Amino acid sequence: MHQARLTTDPELIEAIIELRYEILRKPWGKPKETATDELESRSVNAYIEDQGKIVACGRLQDNGGGIGQVRYMAVAEGQQGKGLGKLILNRLEEEALAMGIRSIELQARENAVEFYKAQGYAVRESSFKLWDIIQHYLMTKQLQGRSV
Repeated sequence: MHQARLTTDPELIEAIIELRYEILRKPWGKPKETATDELESRSVNAYIEDQGKIVACGRLQDNGGGIGQVRYMAVAEGQQGKGLGKLILNRLEEEALAMGIRSIELQARENAVEFYKAQGYAVRESSFKLWDIIQHYLMTKQLQGRSV
């Protein structure tokens, strides 16, 4: 059974960034540097490992005011549809609650909207088109009163 874990280990973070790049950037010809940002060291990274390889990941950042943001969710090719994204998201939500975060927001790619809806997120608005190609939607979820 897979387990979502948290890490601050630089080697694991590098492997997580590599997965983000492979799934979220490389297919559009974007550089690896776009798979991370200046908030990396202050964010919470969750990952799932299978046979020594990172197969799913996601990141939580504290935006202040009790609001967290999930970013860089990725599941490796051939691993999608197995519930790994749900495990990552649940682990990040647990950590958000422990950090005092009560509301999560994220920018979902069009092809991921239904996944996030199934996890209790609601579409707030159509937000932006990444690289003039990939439509994103602002989605939110309230964590108050939730036991995870």
